[in-house]
Amino acid sequence: MGVTTLLLGLVALFLLLLLAGMAYQAIGSARDARRYPPPGRMVDVGGHRLHLYCTGEGNPTVVLDSGLPGTSLSWRWVQPEVASFTRVCSYERAGLGWSEAGPRPRTSRQIVAELRTLLNHAGIEGPYVLVGHSFGGFTARLFASQYPEEVVGMVLVDPIHPQEWLPLAEEARRKLVGGARMSRYGALLARLGIARLVAFLGSVGAARLARGVVRIMTVGVIRRQEQMVAPGGKLPAQWRPVVRSFWLQPKAYEAMAGQIESLPESAEQVAAAGGFGEMPLVVMSAGNPDATRIQRQEEAARLSTKGEHVIAPHSGHWIQLDQPQLVAEAIRKVVESARRG
Repeated sequence: MGVTTLLLGLVALFLLLLLAGMAYQAIGSARDARRYPPPGRMVDVGGHRLHLYCTGEGNPTVVLDSGLPGTSLSWRWVQPEVASFTRVCSYERAGLGWSEAGPRPRTSRQIVAELRTLLNHAGIEGPYVLVGHSFGGFTARLFASQYPEEVVGMVLVDPIHPQEWLPLAEEARRKLVGGARMSRYGALLARLGIARLVAFLGSVGAARLARGVVRIMTVGVIRRQEQMVAPGGKLPAQWRPVVRSFWLQPKAYEAMAGQIESLPESAEQVAAAGGFGEMPLVVMSAGNPDATRIQRQEEAARLSTKGEHVIAPHSGHWIQLDQPQLVAEAIRKVVESARRG
């Protein structure tokens, strides 16, 4: 057998494996779509659809926005509690969860525009109490700044701050570049069915083989994926496979990459938003924050003359999963203050 024939055979085998992986991904995605339909509505916001899940009755309406990789399922412990005293809606930003991919750049301004269109097209009228976890705090702050007549309160759950990305230090820039690159690579692995293969091997007990595939082919991407999905282990058991299915979709990694790449621009937009007068505001911090974290959280609370800073002593960054009752009570406090106002 000649060298040319051998090379052609290897190329043909490589292409065959690529096609097989893509077919495996397409079949698995179709199966997941049938197995895990969205619990809420899919609403067109102009070229793509976002998923919106609303429960409860009453005003003001509470709108829940999750952290960078989070979905509406991140609020599964909190939403039923809030629904007992007012209407509450959770959703997914474009590309995450059940929501379809959206246009770039994925800045906070673009996200706010899509959220307002989502609420309007779904017929969810204000006033709103905005609740944002981590990166979702950017959405809440910018929305309240752009549409102050529609927002009567906010709860920021361990939010990130513009100062973390302004000015953009070299170390922070490397993190952003590396995070976006890793997310793009994750999208490629998902598109080729490799992420799904690893998940399958783990599900049938072939953990050692799965780890070998991870080491050889993913350069740590799947390990990082597992770290992002890890809070899903704190959800009700029936929702955990749904969360895992989200991270077998290329659009989730592309959404992450877009949000990461736009963080400095989003930080500039939020930093220019200013304060919120006498709006009821609660800023929540994870347990054992360092001095810099406390300072920034207290600065965020001072954006309103009615701002309050609360530390969740038994929580990590995902306070709504670690101490959901504490988050629900903070929301109740803001809702009742808004009603009195």
